Amino acid sequence: VQLQASGGGLVQAGGSLRLSCLVSGRYRTLNAWGWYRQAPGKQRELVASISGGSTNYADSVQGRFTISRDSTKNAMYLQMNNLKPEDTGVYYCNIHFNGWDSTWGQGTQVTVSS
Repeated sequence: VQLQASGGGLVQAGGSLRLSCLVSGRYRTLNAWGWYRQAPGKQRELVASISGGSTNYADSVQGRFTISRDSTKNAMYLQMNNLKPEDTGVYYCNIHFNGWDSTWGQGTQVTVSS
């Protein structure tokens, strides 16, 4: 199973970006989907996730970011609105599949200028 993330870029504060993550390969079940980010010098942190039909967001992005998935396209998205400079980082998608396996995408850079 492989993930391909895309959609990052450079945007001014207050702007928007939409990240995409495409899943390829063979699997029996997809159990959870998530977006993480890693800012320079900081640990990777969970931004948003979908599991069991429920969504979860980091407090810092609540109300600004929306995670969604399209099962017909094997894709997951992260709509990011009202971006702030502190949202800058490399964004990674992650899935848990077949009960206990997990894999990461290659990351896409998001840079928000003030």
